[in-house]
Amino acid sequence: MSRLWSRFAARGAAVALLAVGVAGGVYLTEERQSARLDPGAQVAGTATQINVDYRQEQQVSRQVRAARQQAAEARQRARVAAEKARKAEEAARKKAAEEKAAKEAAARALKPYDGPIPESCSEYGGNRKTGCALMIDAGFDIDQFPCLDKLWTKESGWNPRAHNNSSGAHGIPQARPGNKMATVGSDWETNPVTQIKWGLGYIKGRYGTPCKAWTHSQNTGWY
Repeated sequence: MSRLWSRFAARGAAVALLAVGVAGGVYLTEERQSARLDPGAQVAGTATQINVDYRQEQQVSRQVRAARQQAAEARQRARVAAEKARKAEEAARKKAAEEKAAKEAAARALKPYDGPIPESCSEYGGNRKTGCALMIDAGFDIDQFPCLDKLWTKESGWNPRAHNNSSGAHGIPQARPGNKMATVGSDWETNPVTQIKWGLGYIKGRYGTPCKAWTHSQNTGWY
């Protein structure tokens, strides 16, 4: 009985040793195969990393391009806004200048003469002194005479014989035609008093005052 058991024990030990050897061989074989597969796995891993890096680089490149595009658009918007602001400022300056000119013109219309006012007609001489006195007699204040003086200085230089051959205007007020002044006196061709009286009546009837007549003359070139 003991001999039979000894044989079974010996056979079991041999089988166990054989199993261990086979297992070890299998393990070594797997290790060798793993070792042979490592280079390929490393290449695959490297390729994967390169692909990831490339995609990241492309993403960064797209982000950079997008940022540059946004910056360019922002600069364009800034240029457009600056141009609009410049045009608006220019329009505002132009409008302000036009308003100022209109106010100045209106002020001149209300007060066409802002120079010194004579205290009396004695400050003048010749036909001007006569004209000043006749103007006061016609009901105008003396502050109107500087305008009358400017008006008739421009028209005739206060010369009763001044004559415009092309238009037929004559005398100190440059009545056109000159024979209109005959309604005041037959000596209209040479008498300054007749001419001045007619001229003052014409101004009063058409413009109201010598200064308004002077303003019209400045604006149009005639009265």
